[in-house]
Formats: sequence, C-alpha cells, structure tokens
Amino acid sequence: MAGIYITTCEEETLGIAAELASKLKPGSIIAMRGGLGVGKTVFARGVAAGLDCGDDVTSPTFALVHEYHGTGLSLYHFDMYRVSGFESLCSTGFFDYAEAGGILLVEWSENIAQYIPDNAVTVTMERVDDNTRRICIENL
Repeated sequence: MAGIYITTCEEETLGIAAELASKLKPGSIIAMRGGLGVGKTVFARGVAAGLDCGDDVTSPTFALVHEYHGTGLSLYHFDMYRVSGFESLCSTGFFDYAEAGGILLVEWSENIAQYIPDNAVTVTMERVDDNTRRICIENL
C-alpha cells in the first residue's frame, strides 16, 4: 500500500484512503501533509468510511478535533493548522487521544512534527491540476 498514487477524481482518493484504513491497527497515526485545498479532508472521509465510521466527515479547522465512531476503530481527526508549541498541542487533547486506541488522522502534521512518532503513516498530498492529486503514502 505504501507508494505514490495519482488520482483524477474524489472517488479515487476516497478509495485509496479506505484501502489504507483497512491496513491500520489500533493506535495508528496518519500524519497528513499538503497545502490548502489538496483534499486532506476528502482523504479523511475515505479513512472514516474504511473504518465503518460513516462518511459525514468535515474539516476540524475551528474545532481542532472531530471524533467519528462506528462498528470498528474510532477515528480522531485533527487539524493542526493553528497549533504551535507544546502547550497549544496539549490543549487539543492530542496525547490523550493517542492513548485511546483509535486512529489519529492529523492534518497539517508538519506543524507538530516533533511530536509525531517515527512510526506514523505519512500521507503527503499535492495538487497536480484542478482534478489531479499526487498522494504519497509512507511508513505503512
């Protein structure tokens, strides 16, 4: 599953994310990287669907974290865009969620890179054009 994928529509991105979800174990962390509008939340929606947590996933930009529970592992979806520093990170509950046994999906993980474990799955998304995305999955 690790590798580079090119998608040309949202459905393809959702499918890759759902496939990734099927490979995750309790406590897995997905460190998402990529600029605004590359599809990180779409990818999160695919992971949630793959974990049977539904597909009503929205960006946690202002809430900082959204929880999704289903029949399997829970998904904790973080947005670290506005998070800087240890105190700010602690206020999100990040470390408590990391111990909860679900899956952590962290958008803007580069903002808290020093607190992301080395064994985290890294997903880097790049916009190629209006419809095409390059998705690189590492550490899986």
